[in-house]
Amino acid sequence: MLTIHTAEEGVTVAVAGDRVAAVGSYEELAERFPGARVRRWPGRLGPARVHEGPLPDAPTPRERVHEVLKLGAVAVLAEHADTPELRAAADRNHVLVLPRSGSLPLTESARADLAVFTPEGECVATVCAGRLVHRRR
Repeated sequence: MLTIHTAEEGVTVAVAGDRVAAVGSYEELAERFPGARVRRWPGRLGPARVHEGPLPDAPTPRERVHEVLKLGAVAVLAEHADTPELRAAADRNHVLVLPRSGSLPLTESARADLAVFTPEGECVATVCAGRLVHRRR
């Protein structure tokens, strides 16, 4: 199934499986993929973040990883995913564990990692490897 993610600002992204199918304007992608499901978000859509500090406190490793997803991040630094339990929780949730800081590409054929933020910086939605893993209700 193909999904088009669009927001009030930023790019519009077509996602197929765990990959970016296309990036462009909403009009271009709606014309190119007429049967796609459309998700409209308030805020600005762009690449997901890399969480560069310690993972937030929570009762379990799974919940610590979920807290990162709620912040619009789909990757953590290896130095902060420093236990087998945290790495397993990250792996189960398709969260990348990176050796160093960097940015994630939001280009055609790249892994579909994107997020939507309000002007105040609050995460509205996070898509990790093509899956909607967080949305603010």
